[in-house]
Amino acid sequence: MSPTARSLLHLRKRGCLAATVERWNPHAKVRQDLWGFGDILAVEPGRRGCLIVQACVTGDQSKRLAKIAEEPRVKVWLKAGNRVAVWGWSKRGQRDKRKLWLLSETRISLNGDVARVEMTEVAG
Repeated sequence: MSPTARSLLHLRKRGCLAATVERWNPHAKVRQDLWGFGDILAVEPGRRGCLIVQACVTGDQSKRLAKIAEEPRVKVWLKAGNRVAVWGWSKRGQRDKRKLWLLSETRISLNGDVARVEMTEVAG
């Protein structure tokens, strides 16, 4: 299961409306994120605004954060009262024990005009 599919499943289990918004560009043979930073668009029950998730494996989170930091449309999205998060998935656990998927969530928010990063880990 891909990180995007795993993220969609996790969001839907939380009661969110969620859809994939990245697209395959057959001419360039690349995946293109919505506005350069979104794989999944979600509406969360009880929360205002929308959430855009960039889904990846945990080892690629720093690359995704760097890409988002360079994207000027992120500030427009955040200033409109929406949220951005990078979700990294990894399989973790003790040796000789069943491994579980772990979600590492990095939230991006605005502090003035500066994007601030906050990281948390939850069981997926």
